[in-house]
Amino acid sequence: MLSKFLITSLAVFAFSISTFGWDEVGHKLTAYIAWDQMTPDTRKTVTDILLNAPEDSHLSVLYDLYNSRSKAAKERELFMFASIWSDVIKNRQFETRFKKYNQTTWHYSDIFWKQENGKAEELPDFVGEGGVAVPKLYEVEKTLNNKDATKAEKAIALAWFLHIGGDIHNPLHNASRVTATEPEGDQGGNLVTLREQSPEGSFRVNLHGYWDSSIRNSTPRKNDACDLDYLSPIAKDIEKRYPYTKMKDHLDLGDYKSWSRKGFDLLSGFVYTSEIIRNQMPSEKYRKRSFKTSEKQIALAGYRLGSTLNNIFGK
Repeated sequence: MLSKFLITSLAVFAFSISTFGWDEVGHKLTAYIAWDQMTPDTRKTVTDILLNAPEDSHLSVLYDLYNSRSKAAKERELFMFASIWSDVIKNRQFETRFKKYNQTTWHYSDIFWKQENGKAEELPDFVGEGGVAVPKLYEVEKTLNNKDATKAEKAIALAWFLHIGGDIHNPLHNASRVTATEPEGDQGGNLVTLREQSPEGSFRVNLHGYWDSSIRNSTPRKNDACDLDYLSPIAKDIEKRYPYTKMKDHLDLGDYKSWSRKGFDLLSGFVYTSEIIRNQMPSEKYRKRSFKTSEKQIALAGYRLGSTLNNIFGK
């Protein structure tokens, strides 16, 4: 069962990457930074919650009590896995888990808009299919604060909180641009193709997927390094460049509408620039800028999520 879970989990990442918020690397970096932000008591509480997740969720299945690695490392990795669980459950091969837990519209919260002379103009009366990320963040936070909620209920809420909270820090998870080519919206850049699939079989690249994988593409994993060996130096570099002391006044804790709004505000100046041309990969200058923006957003997400969990479980 575990072998099947590991193999098929890898498969879902390989074939569905363009549908994610941040990819696996982005979400786990956010969780790594959140864990650094959390107090020892908060870490203990969330670990206990995750280890009591419903069995059919497979949320705690990767926590191996009997291997020789340190307890601290295993607990951090469990927390990091929780941040990607909401993408893992998209795998239809686990039919029961998929039907019970998968929620497609929880990953994004669209503001419909159009771009005029490089400026974002919202379309408040536009009728389109948008996501529910923002209201769901308020909902899962309420569950985490509910003293009567079971640990199993809180485990699912915590996984969604980590994932959605990370997702909306990718600017493209907050809006859908309306154009003549995409009159119903571009689905957060998913319909903006940058490179078609090549004869060699490389994946089609769209604007959404480009931003999802910004960190991974700029800092690729080497020699098949394990998560902590690969992610720890990246996370520490991000925390050094964007320390909590410089970002603490911008956390807006509990104001998830503000989190989403500030992600939306990045679209015209950093995402949909004049450098984005259909069927053409962006310049090196654009790649470096998107990498820096992604790093800052991941740092902000980590500080926000970690601080929020301290507030919830430090009572």
